[in-house]
Amino acid sequence: MTVTELAQAREQPAPPPDADAAAGPSMAGLLRPHLWSFAAVVILQVIGAVAGLAPLLAVVELGRALLSPGPIDHGHVWIVVVAGAAGLFVRLLVTAASSGIGHMVDGQVQLAFRRQLAARLGRVPIGWFSRRRTGELAKVVGEDVSAVHPFIAHTPGELVSAFVVPLVSLIYLFTIDWRLTLITLIPVTLAIALVPLMMAPARLREQEEFDAAMGRIASSVVEFVQGISVVKAFGGSERAHRKFRTAADDFADTFLRWARGLSGFAAGMQLALSPPFVLLVVLIGGAALIANGGLASVDLLPFLLLGLGLTAPVAALGHGFDDLQAARRALGRIRDVLAIPSLPEPAHPLAPQGHRVELCGVRFGYEDDHEVLRGIDLVLEPGTVTALVGPSGSGKSTLVQLLPRFFDPTHGSVVLGGVDLREIGSRELYRMVSFVFQDVRLLRASVADNIALAVPQADRDDVVRAARLAGIHDRILELPRGYDTVIGEEAGLSGGEAQRISLARALLADAPVLVLDEATSFADPQTEQAVRRALATLKGDRTILVIAHRLETVADADTVVVLENGSIVERGRPAELLAQNGTFAAFWRSRGDEPR
Repeated sequence: MTVTELAQAREQPAPPPDADAAAGPSMAGLLRPHLWSFAAVVILQVIGAVAGLAPLLAVVELGRALLSPGPIDHGHVWIVVVAGAAGLFVRLLVTAASSGIGHMVDGQVQLAFRRQLAARLGRVPIGWFSRRRTGELAKVVGEDVSAVHPFIAHTPGELVSAFVVPLVSLIYLFTIDWRLTLITLIPVTLAIALVPLMMAPARLREQEEFDAAMGRIASSVVEFVQGISVVKAFGGSERAHRKFRTAADDFADTFLRWARGLSGFAAGMQLALSPPFVLLVVLIGGAALIANGGLASVDLLPFLLLGLGLTAPVAALGHGFDDLQAARRALGRIRDVLAIPSLPEPAHPLAPQGHRVELCGVRFGYEDDHEVLRGIDLVLEPGTVTALVGPSGSGKSTLVQLLPRFFDPTHGSVVLGGVDLREIGSRELYRMVSFVFQDVRLLRASVADNIALAVPQADRDDVVRAARLAGIHDRILELPRGYDTVIGEEAGLSGGEAQRISLARALLADAPVLVLDEATSFADPQTEQAVRRALATLKGDRTILVIAHRLETVADADTVVVLENGSIVERGRPAELLAQNGTFAAFWRSRGDEPR
């Protein structure tokens, strides 16, 4: 997808509020738009199942006609042969049509699911993603959506065959001998009796534990791969491998527990439905009836053929229920994601007047019982740079994430241009606020497209100008195709280079409010100087908030705000705070230097 397409997608009308978010989709709701297509699949499967019995019934009738005493009715024989061949042809035809329609419906349903998930994830608070495991979310969007495939494309045929084939077969067998029919049902009855035991609450809990263990493995793999460079650089490979091994061992234990719980029932079902056991039961019962004169020898043939045909659909019934349960569990996890509350959009958005930012009595916590920010009152004036400093865990990153509305405060308000952020439409807000964070994600697109993400109509001169200001222009020219180089395919960028691309993107957007969360943490000293010069040049009337981790950034700031345990403990100009010899001065002395 190009940057232009991404921008066009962002301009599409926003979906309606979460009228059905809490409920999420049900299986009935999932299939309702495709009801007639799904009904066609079921009807075709019924026709195919009945037609599929025609060859077997033809063999039975041929056997009875050829083995019965007296002359052979050749006309009847040919009718039986033609009927069997016609049934086989009809089965092949309708089964192919049913499979094609089923897979078409399956594709449409999976597409609808992924669109719903993409729409929902596009409307949840961006901060929600930072507190979720990437692997588990990827499993929902990928594996869980795909788990619906067997239920739609294959299970209808299996379940229809499991009911229709035995029903038609039994009706035919009852017309021959009801006693041997009941005897033939013994293996099927034994197998069906085991199904409730396989679906007992304990077995279902073991299956849920199995799914959860699979999700933990997926998460550990994703986290390990994403952090491999850091792991290797700091010699943590053993710890990382240990985490994966722990997840794998946990999965192995869960799998063995699940397999042990099912193995006895599965073995019993396989034995009951095995052809040797079915033949043995039919032969013993048939031999007894023949010996007593209650059954003609030729009438044993249909039971030997159709008796075996009864077991295959019942075995498929077990697989069909397995697919149904897997789809049900997957649908539950999809429903959980679709039920995530969206970031509320105002019914009547207001337009900010200016770009003065005020935080009034702001409190926020990721959990109800633990506040990260405690009563923040702060004003960011246009044309100023405000630097946030403080120890790790003091709430700096949480505070800056409130400005682009990655979260809403639990108490208090964040006001931009005299309007609460909750009263500003998201599109208008992101035109007003640009942000550059430490953890940069670039698209698999050209360098120019990555820089122009927020302004896809920007010409190449504007892109180059932003890259120069961010100190990344010269490095881009060294890439194989310069600004047309596709990141991730034709070239890779270091962490600092990716941050400068992100900074160029924000500068090109030219938003009046700029938020930087340690955005130059990976930059070398030369690039740091270039970025400082860019901010000084572009400051103008902008409102800039930056988490400061370098002393030079603090020295350039108009105001320094010191956070500690989620509260502001000091604020003022750098020189004034140093002169006070308080928390700010002690913090920077602990880092071995002072701002110049």
